[in-house]
Parts: sequence; structure tokens; C-alpha cells
Amino acid sequence: MEVAEAQVTTVEVTLVPWWIVFLEGAVALIIGLFLLFRPDTTLALLVQLLGFFWLVSGVLTLFSMLKDSENRGWKLFGGILGILAGLILIGEPLVSTYIVITTLVVIVGIMGIIIGAMAVFQGFRGDWGIAIIGLISILFGLLLLGSPYIGYASLPYILGILGVVGGLAAMIMGFKMRA
Repeated sequence: MEVAEAQVTTVEVTLVPWWIVFLEGAVALIIGLFLLFRPDTTLALLVQLLGFFWLVSGVLTLFSMLKDSENRGWKLFGGILGILAGLILIGEPLVSTYIVITTLVVIVGIMGIIIGAMAVFQGFRGDWGIAIIGLISILFGLLLLGSPYIGYASLPYILGILGVVGGLAAMIMGFKMRA
């Protein structure tokens, strides 16, 4: 009885071309640099782009309501809400930038408190390291809720640093995928 040797062939399947990963990284890098050096203008532009996205999404939702008979009420509500939100963001760029960023800061503050409380609760089971991180998260959340202006002032720089670092990482990954 002979044992046949099996040949193993590995096939690498790439779902995303390397140049798309590189291009996404380059865009993230550019937006990150703009956020670091021109935070007000860049945030206003990004909020306006969000407004255009919501406007187009609302219109497409209304059109999909005509084709699909299920959930027509929700699609009508979502479509109208998307159109109104998009028009407001486009029409009032400075006020809407302030409102969107402040809302994000408040949401992050609330999430910090909730996630921190869950970590503290888990820490009572014996993992004190998680409990300490949970307490820091709660304090951070309370700081943001107590003064959203701190988050408003620091958010563009945090996003800018993340954009630069993430963009460079994606560009490097794109080159590695090419090779």
C-alpha cells in the first residue's frame, strides 16, 4: 500500500484590487492633513458632503418605495427625513457643522459612560485591569458631556491624526498587495 503525496496549491484570492486600497489611503491621508491644517473649512465641507449624501439617499428611498410594496410607510418617512436633513445641512453649513459635531461628541460621551460601566461591572468578576479602563472611559464620557466644546475643539485633530495614520497604513497595504 503506497501513500500518495498530496500536492497542496494555495491560491490567493484578492477581492479588492491593490490600487483601490492605495487610493482610499491617499484620500484618507489628504483629508487627514486638511483636518489638521484647516479643520473648520474641512469639517464644513465634510458636513456638506453628508448633506448631499442624505439628500440623494432620501430621493432614492422615495423611488424605492414605488417599486417595493413592503414598508412603504417607513420608506416614505425615511425618504422625507433624509431629504429634509440633507437640505438643512446644505443650506446652513456653519450651523449644521456645529450641530453635527456637537451631536457626535455627545454620542461618544454617552457611549463612553455605557461601555465604561459595562467594563467596571465586568471588573467586579475579577479583572481589575478592565475595571480601571472602564473608569477612565466613564471619566472621559463625563468630561465630554460636561463640556462638549472640548470634544468639538479636539475632534478635527483626532480625526486628522487617524486619517493620516490610517491613510499611510492603507497606502502601505496597497503596495504590499501589489507585490
